[in-house]
Amino acid sequence: MISLRDQRIKQTERAKSNVKKKDDPSAIKEREVPQHPSCLFFQYNTQLGPPYYILVDTNFINFSIKAKLDLVQSMMDCLYAKCIPCITDCVMAEIEKLGQKYRVALRIAKDPRFERLPCTHKGTYADDCLVQRVTQHKCYIVATVDRDLKRRIRKIPGVPIMYISNHRYNIERMPDDYGAPRF
Repeated sequence: MISLRDQRIKQTERAKSNVKKKDDPSAIKEREVPQHPSCLFFQYNTQLGPPYYILVDTNFINFSIKAKLDLVQSMMDCLYAKCIPCITDCVMAEIEKLGQKYRVALRIAKDPRFERLPCTHKGTYADDCLVQRVTQHKCYIVATVDRDLKRRIRKIPGVPIMYISNHRYNIERMPDDYGAPRF
């Protein structure tokens, strides 16, 4: 195999030598800072209000079944307002992949009270889908028990997280004016 620096290769086809340009220290450095949406009041999101749209994760449904909690009723008990659980196509595909053992979760996810959200991206990884949707539209609350997903969502300002503790739903990063008292 001939090296790209060989003399027999035409000048235009030769590999360019990597000559690094020295950065000018006096030049103005530019960096891009992400613009925070105007709906945020300090760390709280003013766009949120009843009826609450709650993005539900796969494991949230499974843990709700284990804790014997009715999803919609428990959400309303937590927030003291009308709640509309939303399920993306990715979450639905994830539940279907789990098989026969999780057929109760699949039946709950197909409940007509749940709103289905279509996905346009490739793949069926639900965590990325939820994070992407919440980053674009800050009008959702994310319901999850997954630690990694919670950690990723905490980095996004203005998105409350609903989770299960002590056999009831709790919510974090929500103004005290809305919802049930914290325990």
